[in-house]
Amino acid sequence: METIINARSETVFDKSAFQGVGRAVVPVDGWYEWTGEKRHKTVWRIETADGTPLLFAAITDRWTAPGGQHVDQFAAVTCEPNDDLRPIHHRMGVLLRPEDVRTWLNGSDKQAASLCVPWPNGRLKIEKAEGVDWSGP
Repeated sequence: METIINARSETVFDKSAFQGVGRAVVPVDGWYEWTGEKRHKTVWRIETADGTPLLFAAITDRWTAPGGQHVDQFAAVTCEPNDDLRPIHHRMGVLLRPEDVRTWLNGSDKQAASLCVPWPNGRLKIEKAEGVDWSGP
């Protein structure tokens, strides 16, 4: 079993590996990205400029292991970054407007795919995250 954390929006509706997956929405108040050299990373906090929650598009699936054990899986759907995020990361999560949630959850693949675009420029607040310790690789 391969654990997928992110699914590229450009292929999520075409690859056979994603056939039959469900769709979900994950509300968050922001997320973090890291830039820089190992052990000397800069941590960035990303949230909405107006303080409202963000709604990430995601896919879900249930894998059945040999022996019948079920493993629920989840992956965020990503797209190209907007201009705000591009200096920090080469991808960004697909963010949904509240009025698009129903389409993402219940629409056709074509309708859902039309939502997989970068978030409009100027709507994100990106700041260095003070007091966040990053001692990973």
